[in-house]
Amino acid sequence: MATDVTDQTLQVLKDHGLRVTPQRHIILSYLASHHNHPSVEMIRVALSKQLPNLGAATIYNTLNTFVNLGIVVELQNGDGSTHYDYFGKPHYHAICTNCGRITDVTYPDFSKVERQLEAKTAELTGYQISGNHMEVYGLCPKCQKKLNK
Repeated sequence: MATDVTDQTLQVLKDHGLRVTPQRHIILSYLASHHNHPSVEMIRVALSKQLPNLGAATIYNTLNTFVNLGIVVELQNGDGSTHYDYFGKPHYHAICTNCGRITDVTYPDFSKVERQLEAKTAELTGYQISGNHMEVYGLCPKCQKKLNK
């Protein structure tokens, strides 16, 4: 599995014309193999043993590059912090308005619905659509249970 992620992330970097630096590769590999929607600090802590000198500024700059290329999406959760998610497989996010938990939502027809939404948006607004990111908000099951007691 790790080799698949390594090969996949190396190819993604090459496909986007990026130099394959150890920092870029390790950050993208982490995001591709962990679905925890980490913050910059979470990434720094998780990778500190592999790259002890990896600083927050390098992580921010790398993530900004990935976001600008559409490889990674930036998420704001309920506590106002910024989290990141590798966007290798199309999906959207459900975000808890109480605890900030972020959950990936995928289903087989998502790409079709996404294309329809973009086409309808272009038709209604005249925009030339270049991409999208969908988020829905509500209470996660844990918070529902906690708040109903």
